[in-house]
Order: sequence, then structure tokens, then C-alpha cells
Amino acid sequence: MHDAALGTFRSLRRELEDVVLPLAGSLDGRRFNFQAPIRDLRVALGGYVRIGSDDAARLGQITSLRVEPQPGPQIDLALGPDGQVARTEVRFRVARGDGVLLEPSGAFTDAPMEPALPDDVRRRLAEVRFRGAALEIGELRLAEGVPFALDAAGFGRHTFLCGQSGSGKTYSLGLLLERLMLETELRIVVLDPNSDFARMTETRPGAEPEAAAAWRALAGRIDVRSGGDLRLRIGELEPATQAALLRLDPVADGDEYAAYVALVDAERPVDLEAMAGSDEPGAKALHQRASNLGLLRWPIWAGDRGGSVIGALADPDARMIVADLGSLGSRDEQAVVAAGVLGELWRRRAERRPTLVVIDEAHNVCPAEAPDAVTAAAVRDTVAIAAEGRKFGLHLLVSTQRPQKIHENVLTQCENLVLMRLNAAADVAFAQQAFSFVPPELLGLAASFRQGEAVVAGTIASHAALIRFGRRVAQEGGADVAAGWAGQAPAP
Repeated sequence: MHDAALGTFRSLRRELEDVVLPLAGSLDGRRFNFQAPIRDLRVALGGYVRIGSDDAARLGQITSLRVEPQPGPQIDLALGPDGQVARTEVRFRVARGDGVLLEPSGAFTDAPMEPALPDDVRRRLAEVRFRGAALEIGELRLAEGVPFALDAAGFGRHTFLCGQSGSGKTYSLGLLLERLMLETELRIVVLDPNSDFARMTETRPGAEPEAAAAWRALAGRIDVRSGGDLRLRIGELEPATQAALLRLDPVADGDEYAAYVALVDAERPVDLEAMAGSDEPGAKALHQRASNLGLLRWPIWAGDRGGSVIGALADPDARMIVADLGSLGSRDEQAVVAAGVLGELWRRRAERRPTLVVIDEAHNVCPAEAPDAVTAAAVRDTVAIAAEGRKFGLHLLVSTQRPQKIHENVLTQCENLVLMRLNAAADVAFAQQAFSFVPPELLGLAASFRQGEAVVAGTIASHAALIRFGRRVAQEGGADVAAGWAGQAPAP
């Protein structure tokens, strides 16, 4: 195309794009669609807009945003110095998308639309009525300075928290637990494989004084079990978990399995440690099996020391119990303690004590495919809690780096989502499929999140919101190794 003709074409296209009006319409008063000029675009995916005139403006949130080419007029352009003329269509671009209305509305068409001010959003959120306590966790990412709170009652539904390493997942999980501790009476039981919550009784340096004082008042009701203090008795485990621990197969180990079943029928709980001196048939063989497997040498067995973490679950005064699995010497011991805690919670379900069961790095506790029989027992009880726990007051909060690694029957029962940064496109696509109640384009933003940023949705949130987590009160237990090695090496 000749330079002069190209200039004419571009000038006309710009004129067409510049006269596009930002307008929105809704057929049901809940969702809306809109158009906006592509140049100087003033709306953002996940951001907020005012729709309508000042006296009847509605607040909405953008949940999808795209650029669409539009057919324009046909014009004749001179294509060269010889005067050759060609008829060409001038196609121009328009921003289009969809959104949700955050205020009640009837149907409308061709309503003017403009970006909402932070005060508009703050006013609307102040009108939200929660069923439970308001848990202020940070601020909106796209409404500067506007605080955002979760509905504590929403944690009565199971929650999934996901984010890759470095996304701020553990820090943010700690903040959620702090707010629940400070604002509710919900008991919290934490399975902590990386010792990230081992210092929950301590306050962070620089924490706001009033919040720090409130946290110190709670510290006496936080029971952290680490290292030598994290123990239980073999007899406290469910019989099926004990059999898994002993690697008893009902077919391959028929005689020993039958002897074990007979012991379970004769006495409860079974005490493998005391079987060496038992006169019961098969007891000595079972003790020998446990000894050969090295089980009796594990330091997690309480023996005469007492202080079982299983027993701690019966303490009516404990608001938070942290099982610091990361302090144990082997994966096998971690799996046994996790299975024991989950099994006991499920066994005590008839007590109907409201409890949030937090499983951090949950791919180790309830993986999609269990690597051994003990983990399979933990998966069984986690799936049971996911499917039926709510009626007994047992609520899950599972946290992991990759959603595909969690057992399907746990993941599909989660009605709340906290999604932090995910770089892998496959992980984002999986999350979009698994959590179809969240606008997929909002989940697609996960790859662009900075540390501490997330999308929250479900019964815990007034709407699917992009947020930035705030500051914690309690001290973190784990932290990355300092990167001093990355500095310039000293001269030789």
C-alpha cells in the first residue's frame, strides 16, 4: 500500500476507534456486557466500574476482557503513483467483555460506564453483610487502599489454597489462621510438614502492638507439638492403620493377619510394644514383625512418657494444635502421625466440635495416588471428611503447590479457592477446570501475580476478588535460606 494511502487508512481507523463509547448492558440485572474504546483503555480485568448515571450508578466487576475487530466503511485508496485505486474495508478495534454486578439492579441497555474510584468500592464493601465475623486479610489489588475481608462463616465449606514456591502461600495461610484465631472460636488442627507453623505462639518483630497483645493472650491455647513432643501410641491408631503400618496383607500374611484380627477383637487398643510378653496366640510374631520393620525404634511412640498428640485432640481448651511433621526423622513417621490425627478426628466426629483441619503441602498427606498403605489410610479419612465432615463440624483447608497432586475426591469438595501465583500453564488450566465457579480469565491472571497476591472466591468472599495479603502477627516457623551466596565472590 502506498505511504499516503496507508496514512489515510490508519487515520480513519483511529477516528473510528476514538468515537467508540464505553457502554454496558444487562439482561438479568446480575451480569453485564460492555464495549469500550481500545485507545486509552481505562478498564482492567478484575477491576471495578461504575455503570449508569450518578443518581443510579451500579458497581460492577470486569470478569473478561478482549479485543474484537469490527467491520468499518469501504473506501477507495490510491495504491501507487500510477493512480491505481482499490476498494478497501477499514476494520477497527473495540474492547469488549463481561462482568458481574455487585449491587442489585434491573435490566438495562446502553448505560454509560467509567472506572470506579476506590471510594466507590469501599462504600460497596462496607454494605456487605457477612454471616460470620469479618476477617480482614489485606487489600484489593485493583482498588488502592481498599481493605478486603473474608466471611468467617464461609470456612464452614472446604477451602483449597494453591500457589507455587515463592508465591507467599505459607505466609498467607498463616495470616488466614491468625484471623480465624483472633475473630472466631473455631478450633484449628494443623498438619505441618515443613515446620512453617512451629512458632505460632510467638509474635513477629514490628507487629502492630494491639494485635500482638491479643495474640499473646491466645498463645496459651496454642499447642505446638514438635520433635520429642510430637508422639502417639501405636494402640491409638485405627486398626486398619495399624495393619497398614505392619504391612499385613490379609492374603499373603494370612496367619499373622488372622492373629492380629483376633487381638483386635479381644482387646482394644492393641499394644504392639507390650506383645513381647503376651500369651495371646500370634502376639510374639506380631511383635517380631514390628521389630524387624524397625517400627519399635521410632521416637514418635509415647510409651510411658505420655503426652500423645492424639490425646491433645480431646483437650477442650486448645484452640490450635500444630503437629510439626517436619520435625520428625522420616517420611514414614510423618505419614503415621498424619494418619493418626486424621483418623482420630474422624473417629471423634460425633462430638460435633467445629474444627478447621489444615493440611499444608497436602500432596504429601492426601495425594492423587497413595504410595503406601499408611498414606492410603490418611487419604481414606481425608476423603471421608471432605465428603461428610461438614455435618459433623469438620472443615478442610488443604494447601499445595500443584492442584493435580491432590486426591480428586478432596479437591472436588472444595467450595472456596485461594489461588496465588502459578507459572505453569497446565496448572492454571487444571484450576480453571476444577473451579468452574470462578471466572476463568481471573484464574488465568495467576501467572502474573506477585508474591502475596491472589484471587479469592467462594463462600468466603463477597465476590471473586483480586487481593494482596496484609501483614501477619505471629512468627513464621520456616524461611528460605539466605541468598548471600549470590553476591559477588571476594577477590582472591
